[in-house]
Amino acid sequence: MTSPTSSSAFRNRVGWLAGLPVLALLWAAATLATAPIVADALRVGSAAIVRETGRGEPEPWLRIEAEGRDLLALGEAPDSASREAALGRLASIPGLRRVGDRTGLIETASPFVWTATRTRADQVETGGNRPAEVGAAALAARLAAALPPETDLRDRARAARGGPAGFMEGASYLVARLGGFAPGAVASLSDTTLSIRGEALDPAAYAAGQDAPPQGFGLGAIEILPPRVDDFRFVVERRPDGGLTLGGNVVSEAARAEALKMAGIVLANTGMQAGVDDAMRTARGLDPAIDPAALTKAALRLAGLIREGSVRFERGNLSVSGTALDEEAVGEAEAALRDARPAGIGAGTVSLEVRPVSPYTTRIRRDSGSVTLSGYLPDRAARESLNAALRLRFLREAIVDRSRLSSGARPGLVAALTATLGPLSTLASGEIAVTGRTMQLGGESLYAESARRTGEDLRRAVPPGWESTVAVTTRDAAPAYDAPTCARLFSERLAGHTLRFAPGSSELKPDFYPVLDAVAELVKACRAERVEVIGHLDPPGAKPPKPETLPEAKAEKDKADKAKADKAKTSSKEKTTGNDKAPGKVAEAGKAADNTKADKAKPAPTPTEPPPPAKDPDPSPDLAGARAAAIVDYLLKAGVASGRALAAQGSAPLNDRQGIGLALRS
Repeated sequence: MTSPTSSSAFRNRVGWLAGLPVLALLWAAATLATAPIVADALRVGSAAIVRETGRGEPEPWLRIEAEGRDLLALGEAPDSASREAALGRLASIPGLRRVGDRTGLIETASPFVWTATRTRADQVETGGNRPAEVGAAALAARLAAALPPETDLRDRARAARGGPAGFMEGASYLVARLGGFAPGAVASLSDTTLSIRGEALDPAAYAAGQDAPPQGFGLGAIEILPPRVDDFRFVVERRPDGGLTLGGNVVSEAARAEALKMAGIVLANTGMQAGVDDAMRTARGLDPAIDPAALTKAALRLAGLIREGSVRFERGNLSVSGTALDEEAVGEAEAALRDARPAGIGAGTVSLEVRPVSPYTTRIRRDSGSVTLSGYLPDRAARESLNAALRLRFLREAIVDRSRLSSGARPGLVAALTATLGPLSTLASGEIAVTGRTMQLGGESLYAESARRTGEDLRRAVPPGWESTVAVTTRDAAPAYDAPTCARLFSERLAGHTLRFAPGSSELKPDFYPVLDAVAELVKACRAERVEVIGHLDPPGAKPPKPETLPEAKAEKDKADKAKADKAKTSSKEKTTGNDKAPGKVAEAGKAADNTKADKAKPAPTPTEPPPPAKDPDPSPDLAGARAAAIVDYLLKAGVASGRALAAQGSAPLNDRQGIGLALRS
């Protein structure tokens, strides 16, 4: 049987336990009721402390993030005392449970690096360093203006010294470009170098990533993946003016540059003067089985077969439409799509209209080392005939045939072109162009007289019923000066220049050439003047020049020495052979040798005749005359007409200090 005391104790315990949930509910209600009050008190108290850290600064260095009764301190203090004071005041706020410390001290950063990362589609987070003189709130406001709407900016950068001038402009430039990139894109500033890495969401964002940076900054690594497109297209438009417009997509900037280069070659080969317009956009999405360069080359090859229209690569097929270049072009386009498509590309349609060629033009152009035939010819026989005539006339040049076949030529075209090859061959460079029955010869001649004769020769060569025009210029045509101007310019050319040969030499020194070239050009311009040259002597005591062995003389001497050596070798061989075959002769030879030795042992006879007198040494060469002749020879080779550069007659040579004498005479 249970005692009364035990029953009472049990009831007390049960009652206490039953009251615990009630107490918990009361505590929770009190907490919920007081939590906002505590949080507000923490915010108010911490805000006051934050404001005080901004005294004398553009804005407070301390930043606070609150979570319930916990506070997180951020920012960089100017010194340790300020930092400890701020943390101590935060810790004393009533109701605070814990202070997280992520503060630091302002230091000098080198290199100064700041980064911005697109962490989500609606969020950008900054890190690294920001200049201490740029407040966090001011930077956030500037960057928010460069971001798309509804994008959250989280600033995790730390204040530091050493930031570049114009930091705000550089950071805004980077953040503005991140707005068009997929999550994971990173933009960075390292001192004055800006870099971007990531994937562009659209062509506009990709193009913006290539924009020039703000003044004072340069671009570093720009690693931007182009956007992906579902239908990769490439288009070549042939405009009415003959130029090309490249549009659609291209896989990279390198591929863009190569496409523009290829288009320029196509225009040059077809003789078009119009340019190339770039409307391409970089993108991904081309079938990996297709070579981008091969696709571009195939499309441009087709574009070279049309006068107006387009070549399109769409949905994996290549097609061409418009006006054909000529009758040949239709068949060539069909063959190209049938037999010469790059791997992975399908054959589209050929829709080309053939129109009469107008104007019907044929050109023959002569340049250094080549002669190029372009334009139109009536048939293959005409092409072969004209090529044969070109090979006979221009033996040293390469013949480049870029002609096309089309009807509509004037009768006698080949004969008329062949007749003009003579006048064209006299030009240093030039071109004969035939349109209808009109021939135009233009180019450059080396000499004025030759240019005049070229015009006369063309007029005589043109068949009856054909018209001709000539526009030939003369290379380096010298101006004409009057006598006073010539005298003044001549003095100016020679002022400060003394032409002095090395002792014993008549070879020109390298420093003579600029002076003599200037004199030659002036004499050509002074058409009523001539230049006279006086040589100079060597200084007293200089050794006479050592006679030089000419190459021809040296060769003759070497030949004679070789013949002498061969003869001696042959003689020795004959003696050896004779000893073997005739022993009796050996004894005779030995006896003769003994007699020779005896003769040598005898004293020399007394001469009965006096020795011949010694020859006088050769007179010194006319070194001054040779030097004057060398100067005259150089002037003549430089283009001075014969008779207008000569050695002065009857003038005494000048001395070494005076050097070569040059005088302008009327």
